[in-house]
Amino acid sequence: MKITFEDLLELLPDTPIARLANDLPEKIAHGLSEQRWANLKKWIPEVENLPDFGDVDFDLNAHDLAIGKTHPISEEQRDALRHQLKSFMPWRKGPFSVMGIDIDTEWRSDWKWDRVSPHISPLKYRYVLDVGCGSGYHCWRMAGEGASMVVGIEPSPLSNMQYWSIRHFIGANNVYMLPLTLEEVPANVAGFDTVFSMGVLYHRRSPIDHLYQLKACMKQGSELVLETLVVNAPEGTDPLGYSLVPEDRYAQMRNVWFLPTVETLTHWMQRVGFKDIKVVDVDQTSLEEQRTTEWMNYQSLKDFLDPDDINKTAEGYQAPTRATFVARL
Repeated sequence: MKITFEDLLELLPDTPIARLANDLPEKIAHGLSEQRWANLKKWIPEVENLPDFGDVDFDLNAHDLAIGKTHPISEEQRDALRHQLKSFMPWRKGPFSVMGIDIDTEWRSDWKWDRVSPHISPLKYRYVLDVGCGSGYHCWRMAGEGASMVVGIEPSPLSNMQYWSIRHFIGANNVYMLPLTLEEVPANVAGFDTVFSMGVLYHRRSPIDHLYQLKACMKQGSELVLETLVVNAPEGTDPLGYSLVPEDRYAQMRNVWFLPTVETLTHWMQRVGFKDIKVVDVDQTSLEEQRTTEWMNYQSLKDFLDPDDINKTAEGYQAPTRATFVARL
């Protein structure tokens, strides 16, 4: 299977998100430039040389997509495929099951979907944007809910290769991933019915600008699903207006900038113009949801927490707690 975006480019002019096509070939070329990302020289051939097993069964509503569950292949074929899929390690977002191979990812992203999905508007017939979509796991689940089109944007070249390796077996199924940042999306696309930003806000140096950029992708009356790290205000501090800016690292991550309280983030969203804002879930990340596995064999959450108190990060801050907000434009 050749990595190509021709199908999406042909579809976009007849959709409510036609503006997304502005300068898209040039942006894709930049996002997947082998001059910028040397590893693409080995990853792209690995994707394009994945074996063709013909039409395989899959279930986009299954927690692991259940790809090829009933499709017989030999153990030799399975071993060779496992070796190819492992060339795209570390696999962080999933899980996936591909031709009898269980890709046990660092994150149990299916748990997040189970927490979020009951609280959002039905996705059937909607145009959906997933910002910072990682491997595209949630995009496939959104398609399983009947979305007309799901567009994921993700600048990581490895995550893009993971998406293409899954797409190789099940086809596009109205799911498309672009190697872009949100800043590279044309201004005022203003056509998506639902926009997801999950696990992105705290990585942005300007969270208010991020909210405005999300808003610019949405049409009037559409829905925003925002999930991010939050903190409690220190005792005696008014939670409205409080936001933690880590001194250096947070849970060993350098690129964490603002961790607001629920009240502060609600206020930010109101100021930007969102309404009917609801906090539908607040959940402290568990050691079972984010962990080291055979498919992501680097340090994970356990290594980033205080060894004597898992309710604190290694730096002494409140342990990662994620809140999900649903709002309308």
